[in-house]
Amino acid sequence: MARYHGRKGVVYVSTSGTGNASSVVSLNAWTLDQTTDKTEVTSFLDANKVYVQGLKDVSGTLGGFWDDTEEKLFQASDSADGNKLYLYPSADAASRYWYGPSWLDASINVGVGDAISISANFSANGSWGRS
Repeated sequence: MARYHGRKGVVYVSTSGTGNASSVVSLNAWTLDQTTDKTEVTSFLDANKVYVQGLKDVSGTLGGFWDDTEEKLFQASDSADGNKLYLYPSADAASRYWYGPSWLDASINVGVGDAISISANFSANGSWGRS
């Protein structure tokens, strides 16, 4: 079992639901949340609360710095049919990644004392997988 530094993380995104995904430059962070719905089904005489598990709620964030040559995140956020998203924890373990169709919302943050940053939130637009 190997451990990796996050400096070699990679994000691939397409600008439409049918387009080809390619790497996004100047990103420095991503998160993935696969929390599942849980519904309480506690009954009389149970020793504690009891839950049944429902569906995953796949969502996450992307973050980095604005690069005036990179428009993929903003183009993907304008797409009427979503986009394809691939999240790699490390380029050194390229066979390990999460992927799926998503809806993406992109933002830019400009401050007088800061580097211009970009961020995005995404939510599943279909079934997700892990390789």
